[in-house]
Amino acid sequence: MRPRLLIIVNSMIFSIIVFSFIQETSTLPDVIRIGGLFHSTDSKQEQAFLFAVDRINADRFIIPKSKISAQVEEITPYDSFHASKRVCHLLRTGVAAVFGPQSSQTASHVQAICDTMEIPHLETRWDYRLRRESCLVNLYPHPNTLSKAYVDLVKAWGWKSFTIIYETNEGLVRLQELLKAHGPTEYPIRVRQLGEGNDFRPLLKQIKNSAESHIVLDCSTERIYEVLKQAQQIGMMSDYHSYLITSLDLHTVDLEEFKYGGTNITAFRLVDPESPEVQKVLRELGNATKIKTETALMYDAVYLFAKALHDLDSSQRIDIKPLSCDAVDTWPHGYSLINYMKIVEMQGLTGTIKFDNQGFRTNFLLDVIELSKEGLVKIGTWNSTEGINFTRTYGEAYTQIVESLMNKTFVVCIILSSPYIMRKDSSEKLVGNDQFEGYSIDLINEIAKILGFNYTLKLVPDGRYGSLNRQTNEWDGMVRELLDQKADLVLADLTITYDREQAVDFTMPFMNLGISILYRKPIKQPPNLFSFLSPLSLDVWIYMATAYIGVSLLLFILARFTPYEWQNPHPCNPDPEQLENQFSLVNCLWFAIGSLMQQGCDFLPKAVSTRMVAGMWWFFTLIMISSYTANLAAFLTVERMDSPIESAEDLAKQTKIKYGALKGGSTVAFFRDSNISTYQRMWSFMEATRPSVFTDSNSEGVERVIKGKGNYAFLMESTSIEYVVERNCDLTQVGGLLDSKGYGIAMPPNSPYRTALSGAVLKLQEEGRLHILKTKWWKEKRGGGSCRDDTSKSSSAANELGLANVGGVFVVLMGGMGFACVIAVCEFIWKSRKVAVEERVNKLPFSYKDHNLVKDN
Repeated sequence: MRPRLLIIVNSMIFSIIVFSFIQETSTLPDVIRIGGLFHSTDSKQEQAFLFAVDRINADRFIIPKSKISAQVEEITPYDSFHASKRVCHLLRTGVAAVFGPQSSQTASHVQAICDTMEIPHLETRWDYRLRRESCLVNLYPHPNTLSKAYVDLVKAWGWKSFTIIYETNEGLVRLQELLKAHGPTEYPIRVRQLGEGNDFRPLLKQIKNSAESHIVLDCSTERIYEVLKQAQQIGMMSDYHSYLITSLDLHTVDLEEFKYGGTNITAFRLVDPESPEVQKVLRELGNATKIKTETALMYDAVYLFAKALHDLDSSQRIDIKPLSCDAVDTWPHGYSLINYMKIVEMQGLTGTIKFDNQGFRTNFLLDVIELSKEGLVKIGTWNSTEGINFTRTYGEAYTQIVESLMNKTFVVCIILSSPYIMRKDSSEKLVGNDQFEGYSIDLINEIAKILGFNYTLKLVPDGRYGSLNRQTNEWDGMVRELLDQKADLVLADLTITYDREQAVDFTMPFMNLGISILYRKPIKQPPNLFSFLSPLSLDVWIYMATAYIGVSLLLFILARFTPYEWQNPHPCNPDPEQLENQFSLVNCLWFAIGSLMQQGCDFLPKAVSTRMVAGMWWFFTLIMISSYTANLAAFLTVERMDSPIESAEDLAKQTKIKYGALKGGSTVAFFRDSNISTYQRMWSFMEATRPSVFTDSNSEGVERVIKGKGNYAFLMESTSIEYVVERNCDLTQVGGLLDSKGYGIAMPPNSPYRTALSGAVLKLQEEGRLHILKTKWWKEKRGGGSCRDDTSKSSSAANELGLANVGGVFVVLMGGMGFACVIAVCEFIWKSRKVAVEERVNKLPFSYKDHNLVKDN
């Protein structure tokens, strides 16, 4: 306790010594006069001016020996002559500085007089001039610096296009950096001026019809509420509209009516009304609850003057004397005081007060404020060196968005497309959301449960998904509904494309897919009667027959040539007159065919040469028969399908089969914009074909494929094809995917709910709910799985061989049997005729026989 008491006593003694030293060294006059020029509408600034003087006089550490005397002159805003007279009157009283006025017309004359008389002139008004006079100090940030803050904020938001609404030409000067930064792009900005009256609705309606949702509003603080109110009346204060207010006094505007609308209203502020110093000043002012920027700047300007005067007094003796506008005398300390003001650094109601070498305020901090349900909240800061720094974390922003979704009702635009959106089959008349069912309905139900919002379903009027007209640059279908803000969400089989992504926002894909071809199933070809010949080509059969004949002839020749194939027909006779050879031409043919049929023969070669021929022939028949047997099984058991097309390349190469796609869909856009020659050729064919090959719906395209009997193919998304072929067993998907893309939930551009909806989709994906929903609507509901059973049966068991498969073998058997019978008859007739001839010869008279025998000899 005693050490703490000693510290307090020592501090008091030190303060008394310092105060006594300051009093002894101070050379300032007892009364220092300063002048203030104010308009009749500047009562708050005048009050702050006088209040700052009183506080400085009450604080004996700033100017301990002297007191500041404030002399206030009221002038009219546009009367420069009167203002000049009042300035000269102040100079005659011996003022050390002049504060104000706010009007640019009168301020220039006041500045000219102060420059001439070398009297410091302090301003707190907006001034666009790029050069500061020698005796001028302006605490208001320069417009170029503020404009850079607007540029940084717009870039941080990623605005591609926006509309500037300005009130006076000064607004364009304030926003010149923003205009320069945007530059010439495919998204030009629009600049519109507020009218002179109080009815801004016609102008706002034009902006609304342009589908612009980003607004930069530059107008007086007094007009901000009225502009926002009228914008609210015509529907321009929705969740998807964003307003950047250039005024630094948005915190003084009553925004109570707009807190719960969901509109993003953002601005900068130089004065933090929640800071302790500002709160203290407001309490001491008594009747003030909010303080404007220019009022706070006037307060800071008086303190800046007092601090600079104090610093100057410590370095030189200061004399303040009356001056006359008609004389040539000047105040010798004026430039010194101005220089001290420019080099001093202090903390005021508007933050750090510091100036650069050109006399412009620098290193000041702007708060980024945004309207929420709790009012204006600080979400970040900006300074000229670091730019935008958002202090609100991603988690806080996400939580705020999710909270705003609770119990909110969305208008969801849909289109009838199986199995995504379908009408319920019911005997009762259904209305509202109850009349629809499908994959998309279940999906939005799951998302609504997660995020806690409600929704109303609405069919798109024109029945189109949304395509861009290149001539008019206008969208149709569901995308148009979003741009016109007639719908909050689009939930359908809407493909995420580049053009659509530039126009509206999408969540992460809830389904991945690609373009493929829907065509009739290939017709099962009836088995060929002689299908057993199919394993080998005609060329191979010809070569085999040639090889058979060639080997038989070679065997016959070698058997005749080699001595080891000649045998004694009578083993008991060691010296026979004749030798016989068993490899006659007929026997060689029989040996070769027996080996080919793997049946063998009752005689075999004995010579080395003939055995070598036989061995090579056996090896040849082994390979050929094994290959034939292996291939025969596949040809007899696998059903042959006849499909004229197998891929997109096959479609592009022919003109007999017509093909088309959904009119105005992403599939058409894919072929139209493709740089691949095959797809370009297909697009040219589709566009030139008459009658048109394009359809108004996917169901119409499916019907054309069914009725086309193989003369029409339909290009559509693979998921839709998968749904169709599950229910129509005569259709199938041909080829693979031509591209890769996804379906997403669409919403108006710059929707604040994009992140929350994407998070819900990701959660459903991770939990497997999306897969369950797809299985439900593709393979179970509405006749799903009927074709899958046939497919599984055909794939799980081998096909039975019918008579059509092996009928040719029976034909060959019957033909062979018949031919054998014919040969047998021929042999019988031939033998019978020969026997008859022999018998007739034997019955002739002996003499005749002898004559014939002699003749024969």
